[in-house]
Amino acid sequence: MNKNAKIYVAGHRGMVGSALMRHLTQAGYARLVVRTSQELDLRNQAAVADFFAREKPDYVLLAAAQVGGIEANNTYRADFLYNNLLIEANVLEQSFRHGVQKLLYLGSSCIYPKLAPQPIREEYLLSGPLEPTNEPYAVAKIAGLKLCEAYRDQHGCNFITAMPTNLYGPNDNYDPASSHAMAALLRRFGEAAALALPSVTVWGTGTPRREFLHVDDLADACLHLMQHYNGREPVNVGTGQDVTIRALADLVAEATGYHGRIIFDTSKPDGTPRKLLDVSRLHALGWQHRIGLREGVQRGWRRPLSGSLPRSGAYRRCCRRSGISRSTL
Repeated sequence: MNKNAKIYVAGHRGMVGSALMRHLTQAGYARLVVRTSQELDLRNQAAVADFFAREKPDYVLLAAAQVGGIEANNTYRADFLYNNLLIEANVLEQSFRHGVQKLLYLGSSCIYPKLAPQPIREEYLLSGPLEPTNEPYAVAKIAGLKLCEAYRDQHGCNFITAMPTNLYGPNDNYDPASSHAMAALLRRFGEAAALALPSVTVWGTGTPRREFLHVDDLADACLHLMQHYNGREPVNVGTGQDVTIRALADLVAEATGYHGRIIFDTSKPDGTPRKLLDVSRLHALGWQHRIGLREGVQRGWRRPLSGSLPRSGAYRRCCRRSGISRSTL
């Protein structure tokens, strides 16, 4: 990608999209094209076609998606499948029709079987049943990956796919009904520290193992792939390291300054027992993560006397809805 290329970042206000914007800007790319979901509904085929006809982007980074944690995935199963299918189908079709030079499609590590051998290699895709709680979302992301392969096979499109592990970082979603594991823990422990609560409840047994990647590392990896990878096969993006949810809870408690009891609610689902990506393909391309888990968790925090709360505006709004006073933020 030369610095004068026109680059469309779909989903630029989300956690991943905003990280891509930061890294592209820092790298000197000035012709960045963005639209909010109010300005452009990516589920609307005609609107997406009109947008591509007007803007004619050279490159597309497809980070737009409806996402959420276990509860949101399991509750809004039809929405997650339907909306994500529409988004990816419309963007990929118009990227083909308008001659986009290269497109990066961002999938998810949840596309792999629930009981896949660990660490998970890219070729394990479709080798077994999915985790039931997020199956509709996973099916939608698999469809997008296969659609990229199909456009490449039939039309020669340079559409590449990256499968990131669990993400966290700036502009994460801290809403209690739809957040992912890291954001949910940060919010819960941040509130508990601010209010000096005697205990914090964490879903599940605490035994599942998860891998976490800072979103700035993901953005860096995406730009590396845009510069150095043109293959048909998906590429896992992660750290190659995982921790138990119990260990993660301890780390978040430390970062937020919480000193109460941690209780595990075993009536809640654990999800996949372990989900660690094999990142040897990405390492062979010359990229490795830079931000360690402890550093990443600490990065977005400050330590007021009343507790430790993240900088995120979304988090602050959640806290206000929960009754935490403005002075503690």
